[in-house]
This record gives sequence, C-alpha cells and structure tokens, in this order.
Amino acid sequence: MDIISGKTWTFGENIDTDVIIPGRYLRTFNPQDLADHVLEGERPDFTENVQKGDVIVAGENFGCGSSREQAPVAIKTAGVDAIIAKSFARIFYRNAINIGLPVIVSDIEAKDGDIIKIDLANGSLINETSGESVRFEPFKEFMLNILEDGGLVNHYLNKD
Repeated sequence: MDIISGKTWTFGENIDTDVIIPGRYLRTFNPQDLADHVLEGERPDFTENVQKGDVIVAGENFGCGSSREQAPVAIKTAGVDAIIAKSFARIFYRNAINIGLPVIVSDIEAKDGDIIKIDLANGSLINETSGESVRFEPFKEFMLNILEDGGLVNHYLNKD
C-alpha cells in the first residue's frame, strides 16, 4: 500500500460529515448501504461513477462536523483509496487512519479525472496528468503498518 495511484475527484472547502454521509442514512451499519449514498448531496454522480482506487482531492477542513466514523467508512467502501486535502478535521483524520484509509495533508492542484500517484513512505505526490509534484511528511512505519493491515483493529488482531 505504500504506493497509491488513482483517478481524482475534486471537492472544495469544509466538506463536513453531514455532506459525506447524511444523517438520514445512519440507521444502518452496513458499509455498502452507506457507500451507496456517500457524497450524493455534493456530487450526485459520485456514487455511480467512483471506482476502486480513486482518490479524493479537497481543500481545507475536510471531514469537519460530527465525529461519526461512518463518514470515512462510506468513502473507503465506495472504493476511494486515499484522500488528499489541505487540512482535515482532527477526528475525521483519526477515524480514517483507524479504518485503514490514508489521508494526506497536502496542497496539490488537480482536476476531476487527473491521475495522482501517492508514495506514502517517501512523502511524495505526483499529478501525472499535469506533471506537478509536491512533498508531504512521509507516513511513519507504524502508520504504514496500520494502513497495510486495513485499520487499527485488524492491525492489533494480526499481531503475534
């Protein structure tokens, strides 16, 4: 999982957890049911067209609002392999890592459909469509291990 490459979906600033997964869908604990409605208010075409391996690129304060873990679960289950944003709400960031969804604090220009390559271990992002390259703080080994194991619970269950 150290290298992720995928098609981008771009979002703006202050994408809150109510936009990511509206409260009316929180009556279920089924991750696929949540994924079927993820970001539908912000981008009605998202749930129909997102594919495994896609990457979200957003502005500041992604995941603000409530602390609901269903928001990153819905995004990951929909097929998104990583989120890049200028900043994240702290609890969203922790919830994403806890479920094995890489979240990268960085600022890279992207348009919908660009191809982004992410190297988590070396801290580099390349927009392969535009050629832009930026650096971010590399993930530490223990974080890479958590992500590789699919989240914190799986990480501890896999320990010897």
